[in-house]
Amino acid sequence: MAGLTRVGPDADLDEVVEILERDGAIIVENLADDTTLAALWDDFGPALEACEYSQDWYNGKRTRRVSSLFARTTHLTPVVTHPLYLGAARRIMQKPVPMWLGKSRVEMTPTIQISGTQLIQLHSGQGKQPLHRDDALHLRRHPGPTSRVQLMLAMSEFTAANGGTMVIPGSHHWDDERAPEATEAIPTEMPAGSGLIWLGGVYHGGGRNDTDTPRTGMTIALDLGNLRQEENQYLAVPKETVLAYPEEVRRLLGYDRCPPGLGWYEMEDPYLALETDERPGVPLTPAVRV
Repeated sequence: MAGLTRVGPDADLDEVVEILERDGAIIVENLADDTTLAALWDDFGPALEACEYSQDWYNGKRTRRVSSLFARTTHLTPVVTHPLYLGAARRIMQKPVPMWLGKSRVEMTPTIQISGTQLIQLHSGQGKQPLHRDDALHLRRHPGPTSRVQLMLAMSEFTAANGGTMVIPGSHHWDDERAPEATEAIPTEMPAGSGLIWLGGVYHGGGRNDTDTPRTGMTIALDLGNLRQEENQYLAVPKETVLAYPEEVRRLLGYDRCPPGLGWYEMEDPYLALETDERPGVPLTPAVRV
C-alpha cells in the first residue's frame, strides 16, 4: 500500500489543500526546526516524565499523555501558525455561509480556534488504538464539510514499528455506515520535526509500539469557531500565559468572536478583555501600558 504524500515546508499551499481534500492527510517534512523542537522538549519533558500511564484501554495503558500545552510553553507559535497548517485549515474551513437577515442576504465566514492539545508518548508494548474520527466529538455526520484540521508533530521519529499514527487515506469521504478496517490503515513514518496534517473526518489511530524506544508526538487540533473546544483553553491556559503569545495565537486560543455572534463578552470582541483592567458590568476600556 502506498504511503502518504510528502511535501516540504515551503510547498505550495494550493497543492497541500488539494491533497488534503483528496486524501484527507499529508506529511509536511521539517515542519518544525531543531531549535523549536529542542525548546518544546525542554518545556514538556519534565511534565511527560512525571506523568503516569493512562488508565483506560482507549487512551492506552502504556501511553503517557500531557495536555494544556499552551500553558506549558511559549514556543508553539511557529508550529500552530505554520503556513501549511494554519493556512490549509483556514482555506478548508473558513468558507462563507449564506444567511438572511430580514430581506438582506449576507455571508458570514466563521473563525477557527485551537481545540485540543496533547503530548502523546507510546511506550513499548502499547497496542493499536481503535481507528476513529476526531470530529465525532461534535456528533458530525459524514460526508460533510470539514470542521477540524489536526496536526501531529513528530517529537521523535515515527515508524511502522514504534506506533506511527495509522491513517486510512480518503476515509473522510465515507458515510457513517462504513466501518474502518485495520488492513486499510497505513502507518505514518517521518523523522522528528515533521508533521502529519489530517482532516477531522479521517479514520486514524495510534499504532502498536513493538520497539524498546518510546514514540512521542504532539497534537494540536483546529476547529471551527462555532463549535465547543475539545479542551477548555480558558481553564487550561492562564491569562498571563495567553498574553505571552502574539495576537493571532491569542485569538486562536478562543479570545475571538465567531460571526455572526458567538463568544462575545459584554457585547464586544472578547479579545478586548485581554487588554483591559475592567470587570463585567463596567465599560471595556484599553488598559494603560507602562
